Amino acid sequence: MPDNKNKDYLNYIDKTAPKSPMLKNIALAFVIGGLICVIGQLIGDFYKKVCDLDAESAKTAVSVTMVFLGALLTGLDIYPKIAKYAGAGTIVPITGFANSITSPAMEFKREGLVLGMSAKMFVVAGPVLVYGITSSVVVGIIYFLYKVMIGG
Repeated sequence: MPDNKNKDYLNYIDKTAPKSPMLKNIALAFVIGGLICVIGQLIGDFYKKVCDLDAESAKTAVSVTMVFLGALLTGLDIYPKIAKYAGAGTIVPITGFANSITSPAMEFKREGLVLGMSAKMFVVAGPVLVYGITSSVVVGIIYFLYKVMIGG
């Protein structure tokens, strides 16, 4: 009997849920995500040519600048409005990481500096950082042991 209820519920959802304009969403994500990357490239070119930074220093400066811009635009409530239309196009670039840290901080700022902003800042990005760092350490240890055993 529960199978019929599940099927009925799924049919109900299919009938009542608004249809997503998938092609439009994909195109917007591609264009806006690409535009963010083009802006990053332009900033990188600026750092290399005008500020006379070497390629490695320019890459670092671009990362810092893009994180700052993502956080600033989130704080000014501009980035969420862009994300409303661009979807995944704003999540993938480094600015999406800045947004994922800044958004919870902004949401909980009324609860205070420590228990609000600081405590909630890594609600979304925290697990990504923890598992990303942990997995990189594990892979590094495996790589080290492999090199020691093989002698390469």
